[in-house]
Amino acid sequence: MEARGGGDVGAAERRQQILELLCQRRKETVSNLAAELGVCERTIRRDIETLTLQYPIETCCGRYGGGVKMADWYHRDRRRLTPRQAALLRRLAADLQGEDLEDMNQILIQFAS
Repeated sequence: MEARGGGDVGAAERRQQILELLCQRRKETVSNLAAELGVCERTIRRDIETLTLQYPIETCCGRYGGGVKMADWYHRDRRRLTPRQAALLRRLAADLQGEDLEDMNQILIQFAS
């Protein structure tokens, strides 16, 4: 295992791995990320600093609760409706009843919010 700089993986690829891990796990420690990716903690901290410029990554201080976490509201691969699509579905929902209306409302909650 490479201890400094992640010889087998470039910085961009490593940052994508960090982003994927945080999206899956939601929270992780710097030391665990460093060990898993085969780099030093300083490298992970630099990567996190770079990633925070584009993604809602939060750092938490503390001996037991500390680490890095993805903002609760952020989901990388979550699909969204455009405002035009959501408006169309709301117009169509006006003619629905019962379970169909409930299903349409769930779609709007899940994809339009």
